Order: sequence, then structure tokens, then C-alpha cells
Amino acid sequence: MSTATLNAVITHRIDINDGLAIFRVVPEGWELPDFMPGQFAALGLPPEAPRAEGTDPEANTEGTGLLIKRAYSVASSSVAREHVEFYVALVPSGALTPRLFALQPGDKVWMSPKFTGMFTLDQVPLDKHVIFVATGTGIAPYMSMIRTHLASDHDRKFAVLHGARRSRDLGYRVELVYLTRTRRNLAYVPVVSEPETEKHPWTGRTGFLQDVWATRPLDEVWGLRPAPENTHVFLCGNPLMIQKMLAVLQLEGFKEHTKRAPGEIHTEKYW
Repeated sequence: MSTATLNAVITHRIDINDGLAIFRVVPEGWELPDFMPGQFAALGLPPEAPRAEGTDPEANTEGTGLLIKRAYSVASSSVAREHVEFYVALVPSGALTPRLFALQPGDKVWMSPKFTGMFTLDQVPLDKHVIFVATGTGIAPYMSMIRTHLASDHDRKFAVLHGARRSRDLGYRVELVYLTRTRRNLAYVPVVSEPETEKHPWTGRTGFLQDVWATRPLDEVWGLRPAPENTHVFLCGNPLMIQKMLAVLQLEGFKEHTKRAPGEIHTEKYW
């Protein structure tokens, strides 16, 4: 396999479970560009790169010699430039993730030299609180925002509502729990939708994010009720969750943000 087009190297791989992993990537021979928390970059591998053991066989290779590329939100801070971090879910029948999951530290990968995306905090007024709602790997852009802004944005509150099927799928849970204990302006609400599959009893929130939202989980923690006049809400992940949350939020007076009509709801669909 030719590595001439592979311009970066995997320095760390952290497996959350068999289907979720954090990859830390460092460019080789070029400098990381400036980027904003919430933006994304593309990763790529050639079609001849091996697939991870146990993934589905592939019917075609998307064109011989062409890199297979996919976009992933950056999870690392925009001011910590040691590496770029990506939180990736394995799709056994996919084209790229089975190849990414075959990589180990020291292996090469292609990373786009340009980061882009509009799912950022720059359109949120500094006097507004922020709620991050995510399913699965949709939490990745929020980690970049939190790691970049949490320590300096003392005057506004942040909250993370993260949903997954099982507790072992709640990536970054340990870090977020730690941050809630050391930073007064962060609240974290992990939610499990299949608690009956847990090896040990799950004592946290259960169900779907829109149902948990209806229980007003932040009112007591924040000492105020999140509302359009004081809070912006970010939605990232499963399109069905986004659709359901949009409906719930709009009934409460929140409006979806667009270039022409600023609002308090910001969305990013992951698939």
C-alpha cells in the first residue's frame, strides 16, 4: 500500500468499547491550521488499506487508487495543538471506519489540511447559557467547545445532555463527570435508553433525550429555567433525536437558527 498521500499519523487510540474509539492524529510535514471548536476535518485511507477483523466484506472499493474520505468533528481543544482528536463509531459495513479501526498508533492516515463547519459558538451571545444535546459520537464537537471555552467563560452556564443505548457507549463520561466536580458552570446529564441491558444497575436517567428534557433536568442544577431569552441549545447526532428535540423546543418558544433568521437552536446531523 502506497503511503505517499498519507500526511498524518495516529499517535493514540483509546477504545471505548468494540465499536467506539478515540483517535488522536498528528500531521506529518505540515502545521495544523487554526480552527474553531465545533468544526470538522476529513480523514481518509486508500481502498487497499486492510479492514478490521470481524467487519463485513466489501462489495466494491469506491474506485481503485482514490482515497476513501469521511468528515469527522474535532473533539480536541482549538488551543491545544499537540494533536487532533476524533471520536469515531465503527460501521461494520462501511467503507472507511472498518479501515480506521484496523489502525494502531504509528500507522498513517490522510487528514484534510483545512477544517470547516458552521456549528460553532461564535453566533451565541456571550450572555447566553448553552445546552449541548447529543446522541452517540455527536458529543465530539461539544468536547472541543468545552475544552476550549469552559475555563474562560465563567459568566455563563454550560450543560451536556448525552444519550446512548448503554452506559458503556457514553464516551467522555469520566472526563465530563470530573469537570462537573471541578467547574461550577458545567452540568452533565447522561441518559441510557436500554437500561435493561446493563451488567450493573443503571441509576441515572433513562429513556430518550426529548423525554428527559421534559422532566426539566437543569432547572434545579442551574437555579433557573432554560428559555429562549437566556439559553441557546445545540443538537447533534441522530436525525430522529434532532427532529423530536426541535419539536419540543419550538413548543417552548425556541427558534431554529439560520443565516437569515437568527435563533436559539443550532443543529448538526451526523448521518
